[in-house]
Amino acid sequence: MTGCDTCVVRNRAICAGLGADELVTLNAIGRRRTLEPGEPLIWEGDESVLVANVIEGVLKLSSSTEDGREQIVGVVYPSDFIGRPFGGAAGHSVTALTEARVCVFARADFDRFAGEHPKLEHKLLERTLGELDRTRKWMLLLSRKTAQEKVATFLLEMSDRLLETGCEGPSSGPLRKFDLPFSRQQVADVLGLTIETVSRQMTTLKREGVIDLPTRRTVEILDRTALEDMAG
Repeated sequence: MTGCDTCVVRNRAICAGLGADELVTLNAIGRRRTLEPGEPLIWEGDESVLVANVIEGVLKLSSSTEDGREQIVGVVYPSDFIGRPFGGAAGHSVTALTEARVCVFARADFDRFAGEHPKLEHKLLERTLGELDRTRKWMLLLSRKTAQEKVATFLLEMSDRLLETGCEGPSSGPLRKFDLPFSRQQVADVLGLTIETVSRQMTTLKREGVIDLPTRRTVEILDRTALEDMAG
């Protein structure tokens, strides 16, 4: 059995449409790597020399502001693709938020393989367009929504993405309970708020019976309809 045969995200990753022989070839140019929380995989501004599929865990995409602060610009989950194929410098750093396992490819090898397999190139295009749609929605969230709307939208987004990727196990409906891979400060950085504002909004949602907070990182959605209303 090859690594691709036993991969838990095999049917959701960009390689989902490849045949058995193609998977053998792809597996031959890839390698598995485990990342500890806080360990970087890609550095912003460096030449793009590798790409990867996320197998397990959650990673953040971040950029540095002119004054040296970090701005989280995205999050990637199992089955997501990271890196910049076909050359150029990395537009952001990629760092593990949780323990993570990734399947890493040298960019030159991956580019060559993709050029010979149109199905893979098509999947890359689909992923790129999906990411563009998410980025546009995120721009709306950051520029137009109130603090309450931002926090509510963020929690719904986390619930949906963790359910979609199976990070929190099987579910027969919308994910109600999950662990945030972020600290409160990181949530604040993502949403463009202060940590005090995030904590205040979380406390308000709990007091109003919309969510519960069993631990500092665990969120349980008690009233999804109310949370959706608050998200605007």
